[in-house]
Amino acid sequence: MVTDALCPVSWRARPRSFTSLMTLYESNYIRLGWLVPGLRGIEGSLRSEVAGEPSLELSVVEQCRYTTALQLTYLFGEGAGAAREPELGIRVYHDARLAEACGSGGPPSHPGLRRLAAGVQPGRGARWSCNMLLNKWLEYCVGTGHRFAVPAA
Repeated sequence: MVTDALCPVSWRARPRSFTSLMTLYESNYIRLGWLVPGLRGIEGSLRSEVAGEPSLELSVVEQCRYTTALQLTYLFGEGAGAAREPELGIRVYHDARLAEACGSGGPPSHPGLRRLAAGVQPGRGARWSCNMLLNKWLEYCVGTGHRFAVPAA
């Protein structure tokens, strides 16, 4: 398994700096690879089911030669009435081995998440917070047993 513990961080890097943000994108890419082995070969929508956890859905929004746009979300409930939170957009840069959280589809419906989102400053602070959310969420999902099996070609 590839680990992100060896991602080099410059001694000059400070949280929310450009250097730290790029290191976070690299860590996101590695952790996304834990969740989705064969990341470059995914198509359509995939679902991961783990007992006692909400279903996790990964959808390909756009696929290009060097990038893939994804949407990652939990599904709370069943059928057409299922709530989707947080509907996080992710852009994967395959050639650079980076994954950037690009934000959600809109404001969260959960009151606690709305309060947290209201406290995030625009600009690099928002990008940092969104990517930290993705980083921790990916670690949590893998830790609970979620995995997406990519169908063989």
